[in-house]
Amino acid sequence: MICSHIPGFPRMGARRELKMALETYWKSSSEPDNTNPDLKNLVAMGKQLRAAHWALQKKAGLDWVTVGDFAFYDHVLNHIQLLGCEPARFGFSEDTPELERYFAMARGSLTTESGQAMSMLKWFDTNYHYMVPEFFPDTAFSVHSERLFDEVKEAKALGHSVKAVLLGPVSFLYLGREKVEGFDRLSLLPKLLPVYRQILSRLHAEGVEWVQIDEPVLGLDIDDKCLSAFEGTYAELSKEAVKLLLTTYFSSLADHIDTISKLPVAGLHIDAVRGAEDLKEIAAKWPADKVLSVGVIDGRNIWKADLDKALAVLRAPELAGRDNLWVASSCSLLHVPFSLEAETKMDPRLKQCLAFAAEKLEEIHAIKDGLQQGDAAIAWALDSSRQTVELRKGDWVHNAQVARRVGDLKEGMDRRGSAFKVRQALQRKRFKLPAFPTTTIGSFPQTPQIRSARASFKRGSLSEAEYKKAMQEEIAFCIAQQEKLGLDVFVHGEPERNDMVEYFGEFLDGMAMTVNGWVQSYGSRCVKPPVIYGDVSRPDAMTVEWTKFAQSLTDKPVKAMLTGPITILQWSFVRDDEARPVVADQIALAIRDEVTDLEKAGIGIIQIDEPGLREGLPLRRQHWQAYLDWACRAFRIASSGVGDDTQIHTHMCYAEFNDIMPDIASLDADVITLEASRGDMTLLKGFSDFRYPNEIGPGVYDIHSPRVPSVNEMVSLLKQASKVIDADRLWVNPDCGLKTRQWKETFEALDNMVKSAKLMRETVY
Repeated sequence: MICSHIPGFPRMGARRELKMALETYWKSSSEPDNTNPDLKNLVAMGKQLRAAHWALQKKAGLDWVTVGDFAFYDHVLNHIQLLGCEPARFGFSEDTPELERYFAMARGSLTTESGQAMSMLKWFDTNYHYMVPEFFPDTAFSVHSERLFDEVKEAKALGHSVKAVLLGPVSFLYLGREKVEGFDRLSLLPKLLPVYRQILSRLHAEGVEWVQIDEPVLGLDIDDKCLSAFEGTYAELSKEAVKLLLTTYFSSLADHIDTISKLPVAGLHIDAVRGAEDLKEIAAKWPADKVLSVGVIDGRNIWKADLDKALAVLRAPELAGRDNLWVASSCSLLHVPFSLEAETKMDPRLKQCLAFAAEKLEEIHAIKDGLQQGDAAIAWALDSSRQTVELRKGDWVHNAQVARRVGDLKEGMDRRGSAFKVRQALQRKRFKLPAFPTTTIGSFPQTPQIRSARASFKRGSLSEAEYKKAMQEEIAFCIAQQEKLGLDVFVHGEPERNDMVEYFGEFLDGMAMTVNGWVQSYGSRCVKPPVIYGDVSRPDAMTVEWTKFAQSLTDKPVKAMLTGPITILQWSFVRDDEARPVVADQIALAIRDEVTDLEKAGIGIIQIDEPGLREGLPLRRQHWQAYLDWACRAFRIASSGVGDDTQIHTHMCYAEFNDIMPDIASLDADVITLEASRGDMTLLKGFSDFRYPNEIGPGVYDIHSPRVPSVNEMVSLLKQASKVIDADRLWVNPDCGLKTRQWKETFEALDNMVKSAKLMRETVY
């Protein structure tokens, strides 16, 4: 029987209703939870959104609605509570309400110094961030939350056929961190599996027939010990009566297929977009009497599916005659926007080429109908798909001048004029900065007034002159605050920018912006990725005027802020009709034009942020070097058109870099700033072991938490950093940009940061 489903759906709502409810609750969360009306509104909004999303899935004809993919902050954090392994360091009492504990782990506790927010890492190679579980040898597990079971009851009460979803036990442990050196977190499996069995048993008792159990680490290069853990794990979990759909995504399963094929589960879901090469082998080895769910609709991108190709995959000889075939998206639709319905201002040609989450549900349904009833039953859908394929071949997509410029790239265009030591001496002579120079990563708090001015300008209710005046006033305010604080290298604060990628997407040809194409990045933080639909170029300067104005207000150096080519690539929806290295080179040349114009305008320090570089790393190591070669080259193309005394910075955050240190060094940025405070500077060990030669600014406080760290805490972190990195190469800065924070806490935290740098100068020199 052919069935249809999705591994997950976006959580935020059609108009980001969950974001609004969350942020309203956080503003009033100092009130007792049992009397806080905003908490009740938040809980009610969650219930309303779940019901709406399930209704969409049912309306689209899916056989199952997915339950358990909803989260108020993060699905891994949901599991930390569900499995009863909240970190003891938070000191929660038994009567601390569940959501209060939940948000304290996500955002930090203001009541205790050990209540620093849990670490975040990128969810595989996406721009979504998950909360990292913390494991100790004595970590205990228990069923400690009713939320999942309550949601199952909600869905069943609404008349839905329910497929519950869990993050699998091996992936849950693998994606966490050991907090004791020498301890293997997978050794906790014997304690964890009985709790998973209890959960599965309870789900079955609630009438759940299928549980989607996600094990995305099967797409990684896991070692034999980890791979063998799946055998014992699923031998144990299969003792429960509920049917398990082992779900993988984001990558090929190469080298693991034999092990997977022997697991005693009732079904297997595979990503047939990113792991298309596996399909023939999996079809041959996966038992014919078990369900095979094939994800043919891309859950990571927004291009309308080529239905002819998708149907050809599912009609291939290796799948012919298989009775238990399920049609699905490749992964959760969490990674795409909600619906095209709100995109009323988009170029009709582009809109015809796109499918967001709601539209992908319809594509899945059409494919199922085509398989069951033949092409004639979906003739309208096939015609639309074929028209789109032809439309994307037009001149509105392709630019011969851009293609020629990329083709004419000469050897050496990606190299600075002199070695770092030569540049460093010239830059120190030019800027005369003190030891432990202080700076920020770029953005300052975006107040309601700033957002209102931008929105009014876009609506046309604020003139260009009025808008420019408003932004200049905010820039002047930011410069004045930095003068008061005594920072060494200033930034203009980025009041004119809505988002570090979206802003550039609005200026670059070949890129388009959506009105409501929001995607969750973490918690309530949403981004609106640009759509790279054609060849990319920069028709006009994008940042020069604002940076020049800021520099005119101070004698201190003002650092220009740009987003790097790979981050723009990674954080956009990228065209799938052109090779990604070519698109990266196009963007790199556009950024290079901006860098050289900034230098001509007298700006001596230019930061080109690349937080997306590590994220773009393929999940399988055999593909790493090819990616790193073209990705790092793109950064160097963007940054290498300047003189030796111009200082190039880059920023990276929320990722592990130790395994790609030679490539990080190959970027040849004069200064690299990093997120490091949540990991207690452990990230720097790799830079030390590698003997990273250039200057480094490890973040000394976590900007995702409203908590203001003390001077002593920052000094302690800097002392740890100076043990592994030469003090004369250390900068002092926050973990990341400050746009999501409030001015009061920002000023207090930066004041402490400047004081900590001064103490370090007195201590070390």
